[in-house]
Amino acid sequence: MEMKNIPFGTTNWAEIEPTEHHGETGTAFWRTQQFDNIRVRIVEYTPGYLADHWCSKGHILLCLEGELHTELSDGRIFVLKPGMSYQVADDTAPHRSFAPTGAKLFIID
Repeated sequence: MEMKNIPFGTTNWAEIEPTEHHGETGTAFWRTQQFDNIRVRIVEYTPGYLADHWCSKGHILLCLEGELHTELSDGRIFVLKPGMSYQVADDTAPHRSFAPTGAKLFIID
């Protein structure tokens, strides 16, 4: 990840209007900022959210609230609780998310 053309700034996430993204089940609400080629988001998953696709994009992800289950295409499952994170590069490990009780995440990709 190369960070360039991003002047110093602050973000009040409460002022960013959320967009709605439906999963196979449940809904994700994204508050998104785009900085050159880097997307930064606060994402909230409703309880029971299951992604409707396998993702191959790289992310750095921090769980802020709730619990996030991430399934890799090889069948492994990782569980994040508040204060835990994961990182994965583009095209490394296809993955999808499930939030049985809901979750709030900070994501950079």
